[in-house]
Amino acid sequence: MKHKTHSTKLQRLTLTPITLAVTAAFFSYAPMAQEQSQKADKTEVISITGSRIQRTELVSSSAVASVDQVQIKLDRAVNVEDITTKLPQAAAGANSTGSTVGDSFGSSTIDLRGLGQNRTLVLIDGTRAVPFSFRNSVDVNMIPTGLIKRVDVLTGGAAAVYGADAVSGVVNFILNDDFNGAEFSSSYETADGGNETLNFEGIFGGDIADGLGHITGYLGYSERKELLAGERDYAMRNANSIINTGGYYTDVATGNAFAVNAGGSVLDERQTTSSTADLYLTQPMKRLSSGLLFDFDLTDNATAYGRVMYSQVTVEGAGASGQAPISVNQAVTLTADNAFLTDDVRNRLTFDADGNAQVNVERNLGLGVQHTKAERDSIQLQLGIKGDITDYLRYDVYGQYGKTDETATLYNNAYTVDGSGNNRFAALANSVDLFDPNLDLSNFSNPLIYTTRERTQNVLAATVSGDSSALFALPDGPIDFAIGYEYRKETGEQTPGDAFRNGTSFATVSAFDMDASFDSEEFYAEVLIPVVSDVAFAKEVSIEGAYRVSEYSNTEAEDTYKIGLNWAINDDIRLRANKLTAFRAPNLGEFASPISGLSLALFDQTSDQFVARFAGRYNGDPCLLGTGDTAQCERYGAPAIGTAYDSSTAQYTYGGNPDIKPEQAESETLGIVYTPEYIEGFDVSIDYYHIDISDAVSQIQPGAALQSCYIDNPDASNPLCGAVLRDPTTGFITTAIVNDFNLASIEQSGIDIATNYIIDAPDAIGGKLKFSYQGNLVTEQTRQNNATVAAIDCKGTYGSACSGDFASVLQADYKHRATLDWQLDTMNVQLGWRRIGDVDYASDRSTSISAQDYFDFAASWQATDQVVLNFGIDNLFDKQPPTPSAGANHFNTVSDYDVIGRTVGLAIRYSPSL
Repeated sequence: MKHKTHSTKLQRLTLTPITLAVTAAFFSYAPMAQEQSQKADKTEVISITGSRIQRTELVSSSAVASVDQVQIKLDRAVNVEDITTKLPQAAAGANSTGSTVGDSFGSSTIDLRGLGQNRTLVLIDGTRAVPFSFRNSVDVNMIPTGLIKRVDVLTGGAAAVYGADAVSGVVNFILNDDFNGAEFSSSYETADGGNETLNFEGIFGGDIADGLGHITGYLGYSERKELLAGERDYAMRNANSIINTGGYYTDVATGNAFAVNAGGSVLDERQTTSSTADLYLTQPMKRLSSGLLFDFDLTDNATAYGRVMYSQVTVEGAGASGQAPISVNQAVTLTADNAFLTDDVRNRLTFDADGNAQVNVERNLGLGVQHTKAERDSIQLQLGIKGDITDYLRYDVYGQYGKTDETATLYNNAYTVDGSGNNRFAALANSVDLFDPNLDLSNFSNPLIYTTRERTQNVLAATVSGDSSALFALPDGPIDFAIGYEYRKETGEQTPGDAFRNGTSFATVSAFDMDASFDSEEFYAEVLIPVVSDVAFAKEVSIEGAYRVSEYSNTEAEDTYKIGLNWAINDDIRLRANKLTAFRAPNLGEFASPISGLSLALFDQTSDQFVARFAGRYNGDPCLLGTGDTAQCERYGAPAIGTAYDSSTAQYTYGGNPDIKPEQAESETLGIVYTPEYIEGFDVSIDYYHIDISDAVSQIQPGAALQSCYIDNPDASNPLCGAVLRDPTTGFITTAIVNDFNLASIEQSGIDIATNYIIDAPDAIGGKLKFSYQGNLVTEQTRQNNATVAAIDCKGTYGSACSGDFASVLQADYKHRATLDWQLDTMNVQLGWRRIGDVDYASDRSTSISAQDYFDFAASWQATDQVVLNFGIDNLFDKQPPTPSAGANHFNTVSDYDVIGRTVGLAIRYSPSL
């Protein structure tokens, strides 16, 4: 149900923080007399991912896949990215390659199902993690891996339980808040040619105040070195070609031109070089993290708890401007008395009566490749109080504040003008030797602040949970419930550096000012109803229900619900099913980001301004390439096939949309869990899911729009033709519009399979053998960009045609991770197998990538009671990434694959006896 005004909603709702307290008081009073004569025993309860109802078993109707602490340590995970990249349910998201940029620069994000990182809700111990971006992405590298007890992945919409953004699912990081003792660890990983990773971490914990409280703290530092493209042969194919430092000079008066090569010789032909070898294949990163988790019993029925988490992450990479060395292409005035002119050069110039020659200079300034450094400080504070009101009723109230500050600085660039507005390069014309290929212009360069930004999140939540024992019980037990209220306010502020606000840098990018916010109020209720137990074909049957009413300041909100069934046929077989709805309000970037523009040449692989990570977004004009429908090209006045086109004259515009509507989603899950008693150590779960997102907020890249307009659906009424504008006179492309808007729909169906089997190993080797498998099979995936055009079949594809936020461009229809462990008393040896199924290029199904298999080896040895050693090799056989003939987005490959190759690592963990 839609609610258009705040007052209308509040008039219909009585469940406020005050009424929560009244409700609690009522339940507290009602059973008082009974409690005095019949005191019930307290039973320990636990929280599970997918529900706010605490319960005694890790059982629910929700499909949850988990990665435990043992596997995390065996993988020698330094960053959360090291964990999530191996999850079959997760696409790449933003990662160490830096192949995605914009709002995700220098981060690691999670993209469940490849449906978009903004549709995955990231939680820490069941509460929201602070986002760093204006598009609600969480940089999960701020979460300390050494303190992670478990990672839960929940499939499908969970908005009724956790609120907006949980469209494709939830990733919940469960921290080890009851750690006791001390643990110090260090690890080192390396690959051929770079990408070395070093990590130090210390964790401590223990009881305080005679056991009334507990604290857990951590401090860590990690560093990842860069891997340059020159270290990999596949990355050097199709290396870029840019003007050299010698330069190319044109005498304006006569049009005569000449060049200077690297040795200083004067030639007739333009000289070029390549910077590809010096570009980042993976981004260097430094991270300092610290934190404290605590709880303290204030009274028998009141426990204070909270956490403080801080991280400082510094990442260098290809920012919005890319990494191409800056160059000039402008006319300057050379005087006849210029002491640096050789006779050969002087004779090629035309001086007027005043002794001046106009010369157009095209020259690499020799400052090296550009790189952007992002320094990001994140802090999250949480303070809450929880406890028992009665034996049947509990409360939990907490407040949370999160803030991310970031400064992005561009290096090896410069101001084009001085403080008086004079062209800085032109001023150098007669004071330095412009024709010297070894000219040192390092003093010409300035570190330029690209943007500073601040992102905050405030949350206040109150929940009352318990069961109906005090009032009534059904034949098979009381009804468990949770009711609550949540307030959230999010803000985002960005200030561009003066060079990018005023357009006075050598970079062909700009930045925008932004100051936006929104707030929300949500009321929720959840029930767990026991239906029947201990009858034929029903050891236990229960129904779960949840409902959430939402009010957002920036959009109309939708109520969401969940209906779940948990049916244990017997001790061996359990069925689970869910029907869920989800709602996602436009985030700050989607509704408030101003329109910005980049040169289309940055996306054009035929341009010397091309940025490698922008590959796949624009693949040329089909009308000029001869691949477009002739009638459609004529209809829109496109130039003839083969006409030369300078893409630097066109703009690629992007930004938010104040008229954006919220997304709606429906999802269903149906699964079976089989744990046969007659097969000891075996379990398997199979879950089907279906997610249907309507009014999906996304963008259409110019390559996808041109493909639809001129190749797939060359019809005059195709609305996607309006996403790429042409000059009415010349017919050349002038603007590619890549702003946020509401698509028709995104839909995905699939099956998740997880199994474990533990058996005794043969006597000859001893110990146990454990086989584990997690796999994802996508049975259907479509994307409909507009209700008037046909849906695109995205199952088993790669490329921008099926990617909205471009965080993940791989839509594999099969992924798995399988492991075989040999477990001894003090040692565990594991062989892992990761597989990504074959995929076709979404824009041309005749181009494909075969299935990719990666094998990993890991071993753990408990050397002493205090020392554990881990050794591992990821990508054991040094599998190189595929290099498709079309659709690559990162140095001739697709960034979702392993671009690094074999890595070897060693970790040591020391736990002193205290």
